[in-house]
Amino acid sequence: MSRPRTRTRPPVTLALPALLAVAFLLLPLIGILTRTQWGELGAHLGSPGVVQALNLSLVVSFWALGLSLLLGVPLAWLLARVEFKGKALVRSLVLLPMVLPPTVGGVALLLGFGRRGLLGPWLEDTFGVTLPFHTSGAVVAATFVAMPFLVISLEGALGGLRQSYEETASSLGAPPVRVFFTVTVPMVAPGLVAGAALTWARALGEFGATITFAGNLPGTTQTLPLQVYLLLQDQPEAATSVSLLLLAIAMAVLIALRGRWTGAPAARGPAVPAPVAEEPSAPAAPTVPADAETETQADADADAGRWSLHATLTGFNRLTLDAEPGTTLAVVGENGAGKTTLLRALLGLTPRAHADLRLGDTDVTALPPHRRQVAWVPQDGALFPHLTALANTAYGLRARGVGRADARREAQAWLDRLGVGHLAARRPAQLSGGQAQRVALARALAARPRLLLLDEPLAALDQTTRARVRHTLRTHLAGFGGVCLIVTHDPVEAVSLADRVLVLADGQTLQDAPPSEVTRHPRSPWVARMLGRNAWPGTASAHGLDLAAGGRIVVAEALPEGAQALAIIAPEAVSVHRDRPGGSPRNVWPGTVREITAVGSRLRVLIAPDEAPDLVAEITPEAAAELGIVDGARVWTSVKATEVTLVRL
Repeated sequence: MSRPRTRTRPPVTLALPALLAVAFLLLPLIGILTRTQWGELGAHLGSPGVVQALNLSLVVSFWALGLSLLLGVPLAWLLARVEFKGKALVRSLVLLPMVLPPTVGGVALLLGFGRRGLLGPWLEDTFGVTLPFHTSGAVVAATFVAMPFLVISLEGALGGLRQSYEETASSLGAPPVRVFFTVTVPMVAPGLVAGAALTWARALGEFGATITFAGNLPGTTQTLPLQVYLLLQDQPEAATSVSLLLLAIAMAVLIALRGRWTGAPAARGPAVPAPVAEEPSAPAAPTVPADAETETQADADADAGRWSLHATLTGFNRLTLDAEPGTTLAVVGENGAGKTTLLRALLGLTPRAHADLRLGDTDVTALPPHRRQVAWVPQDGALFPHLTALANTAYGLRARGVGRADARREAQAWLDRLGVGHLAARRPAQLSGGQAQRVALARALAARPRLLLLDEPLAALDQTTRARVRHTLRTHLAGFGGVCLIVTHDPVEAVSLADRVLVLADGQTLQDAPPSEVTRHPRSPWVARMLGRNAWPGTASAHGLDLAAGGRIVVAEALPEGAQALAIIAPEAVSVHRDRPGGSPRNVWPGTVREITAVGSRLRVLIAPDEAPDLVAEITPEAAAELGIVDGARVWTSVKATEVTLVRL
């Protein structure tokens, strides 16, 4: 049931001026409609002078459109994508023709390109080109006043386009020009078409700059607006009819655009409604045709290799990475620790950090991103919305020069391997989150990378889908001959997918060890909490560990006094009581229950002790009910000294 829209009743003080503004804009148009001699409309528009002027206007406007596309599209891309000194000045120059009086623009063109202008004599002496009083001069004048509409529209569309699409295309091996024409242009097509339509309409109606710069010569520079100007002197009725024609063309363009001329890029709509969940019928272990599998494997073997990783990073990230072929590293750390910067530095996409990168025996440090053979899967997958799943997967192969048929056959094989081959004809908007992530992974692996970078690839998925995609990912990483880096905040992903866990803090390596070692002895409070442990930093003393947040904890193992350490306490090692416990526990604190959350079949209880930092305990629902554990309840907590693990920092 649709929700009724709330109608806002505007105050009279605002409504009245608004109505007057509408009447002010509408009245001249009504004047044209009422003064048009409809019976003579055909004769007026069919007169030789009007037909000749219309033909010339079409020629001039389309040439102006072509020149605007040739010059304006690169300029819009430059303004939207590149930071450089004087950018504000360049943008002001683009906007200047829109606010400059047209006759002043014509005078400026005369002084720049006229026979006595700055460039005019050189054009005439070198190429024999004279722009004033020539059709080419009318084209230049129309381009001068109309091109800003294209630049503004396209810059706005480019500004709304996430750069991850272009960066992903580059990581798949596409050079910048290919990225521009195969990814950027199709995705900003609505803004480009809208800007082109407005540019053409503005060029068609140009008057002031044309008559000042190019003159008013019938058949040469006398466009339709100039024809209207002449008809007003002798045949005002005919001038009204021609004005109606120009008005109709302008209104048709605006109605067709429907206000989208400054809109952000929009993905093309799907042909069928997009599914919102994983399809249970998707084959878990699809069968690939024998011939396709053989050819695909042969192609892969021809380019296969065992690619080790050695990288030395400087800048914000200051660390060294070494990994043998087939190694998967999970990169973890707090927000701002430098995880994404690390990936972008390996791709060569950020000035914040620089990576001296060697893959196998090849030093790729000086190579641009599209030649490094480093594939990147961003968090959202960045599937190109204008391409099908099959075309997305084949993109990297096509960028490497593989023939269309061979690329599509290998791409289909990869989609089949990841269980989404039956979705090859769908576009990203028609895929669920898990399906899209598998397509993105297939696309990256099909590009035959030497280094695979995954930036939180499962973060946007629900728990069921995440488990299924995690299993698929683990299966295919097992046969990957290069090195894979996975940025994650999920301890299950870090433990189940990675051979090593790299812990970052402030751009530096805090810990680099197997998952089992990081789980037992995390060297960061953040990592310990990510793994579900309580982590309290402190300083060793004769009585145990003096906590940095206040309080003290008694431990079974002794450290030299003054040593910095991290006390790790498993939630299941924390006992919760309603009364002060007796017996052997040496660490006992009263506190208040702050939060209760369910984790599987158990409850995690956040308790704020009076004399220690916040503590998480894990108990059964039955125990919580028996103890009467609710938010705000006063409880006692206890931890045995033998249950505290110390990690020296």
